[in-house]
Amino acid sequence: MSLRHIAAMTVSVLLSISALVMAPIARADLPDEIPAKFTPKTDTFDYARRSVMIPMRDGVKLNTVILIPKGAQGAPIILNRTPYNATKKLSRSDSPNLADVVPHFLDTAAEARFIIVSQDVRGKYKSEGSYVMTRPVIGQMNGSDTDHATDTYDTIDWLVKNLPESNGRVAMMGGSYEGFTSLMGTLNPHPALKVSIPFAPMVDGWMGDDWFQNGAFRQTGTLEFIYGQQATRSSDESWWTGQRDEYAEFMQQWSAGDMAKAKGIEGLGFWKLVSAHPAYDHYWSDQALDKYFARQPIGVPMMIVSGLFDQEDIYGGPALYRALASRPDAAGRLFLVMGPWNHGGGRRFGGDIGPIRFGGDTAVTFRRQVLQPFLEHYLLDGPKPDLAPATIFQTGTNRWQNFTTWPIGCANGCAVKNRPYFLQARGGLGPLNPGNAGSDSYTSDPAKPVPYIPRPIPTGEESRWGEWLLIDQRFVDGRPDVLTYVTDRLTAALTISGEPIARLFAATSGTDADWVVKLIDVWPDQDINRPVMGGYQQMIAASILRGRYREDFANPKPLTPGKVLEFNVRLPHANHVFLPGHKIMVQIQSTWFPLYDRNPQTYVENIFFAKPKDYVTAVQTIHHSNSYPSAVELPIVN
Repeated sequence: MSLRHIAAMTVSVLLSISALVMAPIARADLPDEIPAKFTPKTDTFDYARRSVMIPMRDGVKLNTVILIPKGAQGAPIILNRTPYNATKKLSRSDSPNLADVVPHFLDTAAEARFIIVSQDVRGKYKSEGSYVMTRPVIGQMNGSDTDHATDTYDTIDWLVKNLPESNGRVAMMGGSYEGFTSLMGTLNPHPALKVSIPFAPMVDGWMGDDWFQNGAFRQTGTLEFIYGQQATRSSDESWWTGQRDEYAEFMQQWSAGDMAKAKGIEGLGFWKLVSAHPAYDHYWSDQALDKYFARQPIGVPMMIVSGLFDQEDIYGGPALYRALASRPDAAGRLFLVMGPWNHGGGRRFGGDIGPIRFGGDTAVTFRRQVLQPFLEHYLLDGPKPDLAPATIFQTGTNRWQNFTTWPIGCANGCAVKNRPYFLQARGGLGPLNPGNAGSDSYTSDPAKPVPYIPRPIPTGEESRWGEWLLIDQRFVDGRPDVLTYVTDRLTAALTISGEPIARLFAATSGTDADWVVKLIDVWPDQDINRPVMGGYQQMIAASILRGRYREDFANPKPLTPGKVLEFNVRLPHANHVFLPGHKIMVQIQSTWFPLYDRNPQTYVENIFFAKPKDYVTAVQTIHHSNSYPSAVELPIVN
């Protein structure tokens, strides 16, 4: 056979094979890759997961995720109601171990083999119904027949009737918004609800939680939160930015209203309500839970858990405790715990914030030694824990203290007395009357606002949001628009326990002004063991007051240019020791950006919609003399 014939035959064979390979195969010839039913292998799991839709009294069904320890009998139930995705909440990891899949604040309950339940609030994620931000109780502000109290009641009723593994006892737990729902569930509580533990609860959004602080709008965090919560049911739209520096981004818009419009959220329901109510009118005061709960019986025993450095809800926990502590049914049923934590600290880790250390993981200590015994007492008839009405961490010495009252915290027969530390000439600060010292002035320019942390102010993975309340304040010390007053070095420890208040006698050349006051612990100039702490300016408490609300939070008034007026700036609670060798410092400024929106310094009816022409520079003058004794009143322990 010739080579030509062999070549021809080879080509023919190859073409035939190619045709077979490329010939289409009928779809019916392929097996279905998705089985009709798939049962995951869970033999090694120490818990079972159930997802159910629990019906409410109005027919709406709420998505509920239930984790039941294998072999559970007579187990109590921990209920968490969230707008943050219940399914994801109970999926922290892919571990087969219950304690590893729940959030950290539920770790001891999981280790104790409690039943863990998380539920999407109505209107969020897989739950049916409509979503209303911090839905008010049924009444004038809620014309429906349901609220968080009724949804909690119906949920608990279903759980105790349909979980034979339980002992019929339920506790509510959660932080921030979940702290709010944990509180709301105690109104007209189901008999099976035995205790509530709200962490960092949202109590009063205008006075100091989340949205405002003493009338100044906290635009950082709030606008992003509204965007994430209300743009979509599943919160799958993220706040977008073309800037690494949040300061630069917010500088592109003068007002918070302009930023809301730029982001496309001006049509969202909660933003409309917030921007329509800049003052403390009935919309805010009627929803303030400390005022509301003070008029109600304490439905179940309650442990309020708060952080001394909570960057979002630093006001609510102590305010709620103070409102309820005077009730006749509070004794033995109301407890306050305040740790050295930021907004998530007590629920996660509590060993440090930035470079500030607290002598070990205080959050783990709290959960194991305080929280879990508390739960076991009410849910399993365990021993009654030896728990004081107020358990407060003392910073500076890094130790827990037990008090019978708060915010006037004192132990072992001591006394607390508010003592003024006066602003004095040449930047001095001390307990002596300032004499005829005079005044200090600075120019506040809204076009050059004081940043709240060093720039750039990044978001995302680089964010310093959790630590900003403890960031070294030297980054603004020396700015011409920041006044600084400081004591001599302390020769003996000075302990404060309670609520500091700044009383400023001040004047402005404008018709409105903001006053920011920071109480700072200045460390010694050198620390050979930890060089980073040399001269560190550690904020202990800081706050802002919008001047228009000087007389009445509900009825703003313009300020009279040049007139000296008294402004009382309420600072967050503190329990701190200024150690020997340290100094006490006070800083005063008029912008805190972009954390809080800029005051135009020209009085306008609604700052949310101030125009660029409204923003003017103003000369701010702080007086310190016998006639105008500006001071920070410190709750000093004798």
